[in-house]
Amino acid sequence: MKNLILIRHGKSSWEAPLSDIDRPLSAKGIKDALYISSEILSILPKKYLVWSSIAKRTQETSYIFAQNMQFPIENIIFRNDLYTFDVSQLTKIIKTCDTNIDNLIVFGHNDAITNFVNQFGNNKIEHVPTSGLIHIQFETTCWQKIKKGKIVNLFFPKKIERYK
Repeated sequence: MKNLILIRHGKSSWEAPLSDIDRPLSAKGIKDALYISSEILSILPKKYLVWSSIAKRTQETSYIFAQNMQFPIENIIFRNDLYTFDVSQLTKIIKTCDTNIDNLIVFGHNDAITNFVNQFGNNKIEHVPTSGLIHIQFETTCWQKIKKGKIVNLFFPKKIERYK
């Protein structure tokens, strides 16, 4: 069995005239990432591999999650190819994960994440929001052979009742 946890970066700031890749998190993005990362501790597997896009907002989101999930930020693998909005590219990257890895966490971008979830998940998700997390379980022993999986956990900032 393979477990994939997809996390969309937190809301980014548009205050400074920066290129897309250089935009940092906004205050709301920081708050949402802190909140979601503190809510997921009970669903996390004991061992996992963490990949992240190189975009500044995605790196910052992964650092916040690392802090709350208590794993060293040095364990995050930052990948240039994860700076993508294309589902085909995201799928290709995920399928390169080593077969010995059962649990993969990926910090990335929309529309790639929403489209991936709708292609490989068992429920349609209209839009994965910033700081949204979706956990998909695949009944396979090989990442290269993933097909339809089952969404077993979903954490969206506005969908958690006590979130205000």
